[in-house]
Amino acid sequence: MTTVLVVDDEPPIVRTLRINFSARGYKVLTAPDGRTALRLAASGKPDVVVLDLGLPDIDGTEVVEGLRGWTSVPIIVLSARVDSADKVRALDAGADDYVTKPFGMDELLARLRAALRRSSTSVPADEAVIETTDFTIDLAATKVRRAGSEVHLTPTEWGIVELLVRNRGKLVTQKQLLLDVWGPHYADHTHYLRVYLAQLRRKLEPNPSRPRYFITEPGMGYRFEP
Repeated sequence: MTTVLVVDDEPPIVRTLRINFSARGYKVLTAPDGRTALRLAASGKPDVVVLDLGLPDIDGTEVVEGLRGWTSVPIIVLSARVDSADKVRALDAGADDYVTKPFGMDELLARLRAALRRSSTSVPADEAVIETTDFTIDLAATKVRRAGSEVHLTPTEWGIVELLVRNRGKLVTQKQLLLDVWGPHYADHTHYLRVYLAQLRRKLEPNPSRPRYFITEPGMGYRFEP
């Protein structure tokens, strides 16, 4: 049974999440503060963490940093903070996703499933670095290097690269990319993919107009060929 650790000090939200997660077959652990969350994460070994930033004892970003010191468990931040600086801090600390309150339960569940899928396709440490003739992708360090220099990718660009690389050699559908990288409200926005794949090819492909690595499967999706 997949275990979800919910970290929030608002009882109505905890109750709502417990009911909805339990109804879908998840085992639910709850923590009202950051220190309890860190203890429960160590003892309960959750498969995914849903975390509020505004906790009564320590800031949720510190909880993310504490978890990232020893585990790669997916962390979805669920917060009322909408300022982009708060989002950047949480994501830089190691959170995998950020959902703002008030939230739609269907969207949160979709993001939870996506986080679990990405986690289940994680690669062993000795396979975390993918080298091609033209660039190197380090999944563990979330970095791309080309000709000895680091290539700056936006979080969205990295999300696309990571999903394609973790499924290298396989077709990743347009819908899967849009759901995993942008979320359920963007499932029909296929033009986003064209724009972002063009950006990635300009940054990484030796000949962007004739891609060697990031291949389009017309009408279906994309494939990464190392």
